[in-house]
Amino acid sequence: MKTAKIPNSEHPIAVERNSSHVRVTVAGRVVADTTRALTLRESDYPPVLYVPRDDVDMSLLERSENQSYCPYKGDAAYYSIALGGDRAKNAVWTYEAPYDAVADIKDHLAFYPDRVDSIEETVATTTLPTF
Repeated sequence: MKTAKIPNSEHPIAVERNSSHVRVTVAGRVVADTTRALTLRESDYPPVLYVPRDDVDMSLLERSENQSYCPYKGDAAYYSIALGGDRAKNAVWTYEAPYDAVADIKDHLAFYPDRVDSIEETVATTTLPTF
């Protein structure tokens, strides 16, 4: 039986809006492009960017059989990026029904940095109208 854990001071988790422009590329193709990413910070792990599914080219992803479980986030499903070859197998994960503590990551995907060509974060700029 899977046991759900609640983030606490010993294992904190925070999800916050990322103000950067995030672009993920594989084999010269843009797989994800967004200014609406979330950053999940969990305990002493490196921060993870979660990109809204609507900002990912889902036609480039193939659902895999791989699954995992995190007691703080829930069941994860995986995707491979075919054009990335073997390196991009199970390169993407998502929590389709995350636990309440991380509910904001629902309908978002995360990418393993070593399984894609790049995950670029640049300062998002807004163009002000000129009069």
